Amino acid sequence: MKQVKAVSLISGGLDSMLAAKVVLDQGVHVEGINFYTGFCVEGHTHAIRRQDQNKQKRNNALWVAEQLGIKLHIVDIIEEYKDVVINPKHGYGANLNPCLDCKVFMVNKAREWMLENGFDFIITGEVIGQRPMSQRRDTMRIVSRDSGADDVLLRPLCAKTLVPTLPERAGWVDREKLYGFNGRGRKPQIELARRFGFEDFAQPAGGCCFLTDESYARKLADLWRARGSKIYELDDIMLLKVGRHIRPQPHYKLIIAREAGETQFLMGYRKAYTHLFPVSHGGPLTLVDGQVDATDLQLAARIVARFSQGRDADQVDIALVEHGEQRVITVTPLRAEELPQEWYL
Repeated sequence: MKQVKAVSLISGGLDSMLAAKVVLDQGVHVEGINFYTGFCVEGHTHAIRRQDQNKQKRNNALWVAEQLGIKLHIVDIIEEYKDVVINPKHGYGANLNPCLDCKVFMVNKAREWMLENGFDFIITGEVIGQRPMSQRRDTMRIVSRDSGADDVLLRPLCAKTLVPTLPERAGWVDREKLYGFNGRGRKPQIELARRFGFEDFAQPAGGCCFLTDESYARKLADLWRARGSKIYELDDIMLLKVGRHIRPQPHYKLIIAREAGETQFLMGYRKAYTHLFPVSHGGPLTLVDGQVDATDLQLAARIVARFSQGRDADQVDIALVEHGEQRVITVTPLRAEELPQEWYL
């Protein structure tokens, strides 16, 4: 008999791990697929910041695949994914998360991969009611329909609450060994993980995408407003994850390192930006994003001085590097009351 094969979307979270395991245990050949959008959380800030150096750093999708003993295909979709972020057909969630369009897009990409590689069906870890935007009964039907997956999309964790799909009707999997989870509670999943012997797994709450984060979404929206259009490059979205972002004027903002690890990271971008750093006192490297004049740079230098070890000094010397040329300017640090809260992004 032909070996039935399934491709499972692996986010690195608990649900996708369990869904793949449920099908694996029925003798189906399973391989994982993980799509890299550029917005994935996966330890970026933990790897950069010195204060987080003791926190565990791992790619959870790779780790899940290792626990399951399956091959994982990591697919870069950064460029293709831009249209999902910029023009979501079904709109955004609470922040700038296009969750429904994202799920449709990824299931469709998995369907294309399935057809190209001779696989038979797709597995996802979706649970009815788990997510307010993309995992309602009505929106799950939209995912099946708009992705083109339709009858070959199996959701093992809530399959018993849904109409049987092709893998179930064809006998590739036993429907009785699937589950009927629903709602936002995680106790059934955690109990199932224990039964499978999984003692260590990524915390299920919070998602794995920066677009769901209120602070990050605010910075991205600000970037779009400043540029007058919804455009971004990978460097843009990486820089939004790092540093203190302050916009003193609509035409420019400052990206100020908060500690040594972030300074080291921003060093990689210094040649592409006008930048400042204290020389008379310890302090952060700061990138200037936007077109600025001498008055803007004077204010920027005073802000940098405010976040330096010379914040209480009468004067601080700030190195300013513009168009590859460095000069030093001496400024009075900005006082706390001169730095409005609304400048912070």
